[in-house]
Amino acid sequence: MKSAVIVFPGSNCDRDLAVAIEQVTGRAPAMVWHRETELPDGTALVGLPGGFSYGDYLRTGAISARSPVMDAVARAAARGTPVLGVCNGFQVLTEAGLLPGALMRNAGLNFVCREVALTVGSAATAFTGGFEAGATIRLPVAHHDGNYFADDDTLDRLEGEGRIAFRYAEPVNGSARDIAGIVSERGNVLGMMPHPERAVEPAHGGTDGRRLFEALLERVGA
Repeated sequence: MKSAVIVFPGSNCDRDLAVAIEQVTGRAPAMVWHRETELPDGTALVGLPGGFSYGDYLRTGAISARSPVMDAVARAAARGTPVLGVCNGFQVLTEAGLLPGALMRNAGLNFVCREVALTVGSAATAFTGGFEAGATIRLPVAHHDGNYFADDDTLDRLEGEGRIAFRYAEPVNGSARDIAGIVSERGNVLGMMPHPERAVEPAHGGTDGRRLFEALLERVGA
């Protein structure tokens, strides 16, 4: 599977995401600098990594969302290409309008860095096909602005359309309806605060994240 990881100034999980993708797919992704205006030909998966793009100045993800490469990411998403935004990548996707809502400061105003329990909300997406709906998994989180917010109409729509991919199964950051990850209307764009790329091999302490990448590989193909 030919993939690409977008690198912004201040990204610090880009290598983590690239290594996870390569371990599962057997092919290293292209590392695409944020000032590029096109993705490599044949890109079948786009990853937006975690970190502190532009130092989280202004609003988290707001500056990166205006980077030239995001037009190419939006075009890929419109074609149905899977786009995965993890942590800061989730923030960028909301700021770019590819996902609804916003990520605010954690309710406790503290940086949260630990493994947490999640409930799989939907197993009907390219990202979650390796899980069972309602299953409990464990993934690491590391964020200060992971408190998901949207108005009630948007939250009701996400619920009704089965677009809540993951929920926190324990108190973490105050997210509305315990949302940890959502997908786009078409189901090919996933934003999530937990880090699946940090749970792909036993040395990480767990492999629940690996199933997300394996599901993508099965759906998209080699």
